[in-house]
Amino acid sequence: MTITQMLEQSAILTVLGMAVVFVFLWIMILCVNLTGKFIHRMGLDKDVNAAPQAPARSGVKPETAAVISAAINEYQKDNP
Repeated sequence: MTITQMLEQSAILTVLGMAVVFVFLWIMILCVNLTGKFIHRMGLDKDVNAAPQAPARSGVKPETAAVISAAINEYQKDNP
């Protein structure tokens, strides 16, 4: 077997190996998408037992929060 034949054989094996990997990835993506659609269609993606939660306390005084909010609004006006 010559070097040219060996390189040709390795190139073919490399391409075939990459094809197998990409086909497997495509099958995995297809399965995940189908599973997601099935779960959504069955309504299993909604959390029906969750109670509404109160907003987390940040420990910031309301006066300080108002100053921070005003500063953010000013910044957003100046930098659209």
